[in-house]
Amino acid sequence: MAVFPISLIEESLAASATANGTAPLPVSTFTSASAVEWGYVDEEGRLVLSPEIRRSLGLQPGARMRVEQDGDTLRLHRPLSHLAKVYIEPTNGCNLDCVTCFRNAWQAHIGRMREETFAAVLEGIKQLDPPPTVYFGGIGEPLFHPRTVEWVAEARRLGARVELITNGTLLTEKRSRQLIEAGLDLLWVSIDGATPESYADVRLGAELPNVLANLQRFRTLRKGHKSTKPEIGIAFVAMKRNIADLPKVLKMARQLGALHFSVSNVLPVTENLKEEILYKESMRSITYLNSTHMPQLSLPKMDFDETTREALFEAFQSGFSVRYAGAPWGGSNDVCDYIESGSLTVGWNGDVAPCWPLLHTHSSFLHNKPHISHRHIIGNVHERSLLDIWNDPAYVAYRARVQGFAFPPCTFCGGCDLSVENLEDCFGNEAPVCGACLWAQGLIRCP
Repeated sequence: MAVFPISLIEESLAASATANGTAPLPVSTFTSASAVEWGYVDEEGRLVLSPEIRRSLGLQPGARMRVEQDGDTLRLHRPLSHLAKVYIEPTNGCNLDCVTCFRNAWQAHIGRMREETFAAVLEGIKQLDPPPTVYFGGIGEPLFHPRTVEWVAEARRLGARVELITNGTLLTEKRSRQLIEAGLDLLWVSIDGATPESYADVRLGAELPNVLANLQRFRTLRKGHKSTKPEIGIAFVAMKRNIADLPKVLKMARQLGALHFSVSNVLPVTENLKEEILYKESMRSITYLNSTHMPQLSLPKMDFDETTREALFEAFQSGFSVRYAGAPWGGSNDVCDYIESGSLTVGWNGDVAPCWPLLHTHSSFLHNKPHISHRHIIGNVHERSLLDIWNDPAYVAYRARVQGFAFPPCTFCGGCDLSVENLEDCFGNEAPVCGACLWAQGLIRCP
């Protein structure tokens, strides 16, 4: 049996890293082998899973979960009873004035979370087993709040995985040390341009060189603690004005040691942003429809270069629903990641919403027509515990409705007069209705 020499792989990786100006990746990065988890059917015909899987997915006795079969694959969704992720908005204020921000499309009061509000959230997290992931972020800049770093440490002491997103401008040496010592697991930094000019074109008031210097110092301080945590992630909002910068920002991320890179489309919250979207055709493309009633095109992996680019582009536009290397391109259609991940969002004043897009009333544009998304508050942590809010029968029924996604395809059909708000739809659903949600169609992605 022929054996491929590992040294050739190492030489190839080293050459690639030199060309890209990055550190070479270990050979183990390219192995697909992982620990195998086995389930089995017992003598009574019941599916038995390992205790680790049951605990991580909240599979308690009596839990109901959605089951899907796709060919030879069986998919078990996280049960709706499992609260696994808590988004916390320390403030909806910010030190920048970005052109893409929701705050350009609302008139909400700007506020900061009080100590007693966070204490109520923390008390709710204590009741959850296993501890949920805690994500500090929302509409504002988390580091704009003077207590966020201390709250990260408090959440970590409960055993929660903790993530935080920032624009990076307030990532001072002191805050960097504090976040590292607090045990933050993942730091997301928003970078929407590869040059000072393109960056400032989106994030008004910020300077890219300062953000990069802050990140490089953060990475150096992390090395001093002899730890790989916090990991670094880069979030990029793609538009016509900055999409050409994406390859350079990716390279920049590699140089900064980022292990995660999240790209989202822009939500057009202003008239000017309507002309910036990159998904006008994608909203109505059959390519992304995952339906057994559509003709299916199954493609293998192949090089995407000058030889194949035009042919593949035409194939994607040929009226077939596409599966690429076995994976359906339409797998993200009619899927709410907030519901699937078992999450809820707590605003700065203690209001609880199913997701942060429903935390604040805001306006945007759908197919060039104004669309108002009204806030949907399901409780407040000053009045009820997180778990009590989560288990409210009306909220459980809402999560089941969204997971089944029996909403009209407003993003595909263009929307009728009812689609100007999220209060009702042509299927008879009541507020909040999600047929016009761009997150549920995989167009807007949150890290």
